[in-house]
Amino acid sequence: MATLNDILKVKGNHVETISPHGTVLDAAIQMKENNIGALVVMENDRVCGIISERDILLQVVAAQRDPAATRVGEVMTREVCCATPQTSLEEAQVAMKDRRIRHLPVVDEHEKIVGVVSIGDLNAQVAHTKETTIHLLHEYIYGQT
Repeated sequence: MATLNDILKVKGNHVETISPHGTVLDAAIQMKENNIGALVVMENDRVCGIISERDILLQVVAAQRDPAATRVGEVMTREVCCATPQTSLEEAQVAMKDRRIRHLPVVDEHEKIVGVVSIGDLNAQVAHTKETTIHLLHEYIYGQT
C-alpha cells in the first residue's frame, strides 16, 4: 500500500515555513517566490498553524486589512490536520476531502515536520500508480510490447 513516505521520497522533505510573528505580506511573497499555496507556521520547532492563499484572501484581502501590518498568527489556521509518513494515500485523501484542505503537513513520531503533501502531489501519485497498473495489465493480457 502506498504511503505519504512514497511521495516524500520523490518530492523531498523541504518545507517552507514562517513564524507566526511574520507579516502576511511576507507570507504572500514567500508563497509567490516558491510557487506554493501554503506555508507551515512554526514556533519553537513545532507546527502551530498553517497559512494558505485562502486564509489571506478571506481574512486579509476581503476584510480590507493591511497585509504589511497583519501578523501571520492573527489569520493562520490554528487547528492543523497532520499525518505521518506511514499514512496511506487513501487515508490522506479522505482526510483532505473531509476537512476541505489542500495541504497536509507530515510529522514524525516526535511531532517534527518532515514534509508537506498537497492535493496535487496525492493526485499525481494516484495517477502514476493507476498508469503503472494499466501498463502491467496490458502486458499481462497482450504480452510484452
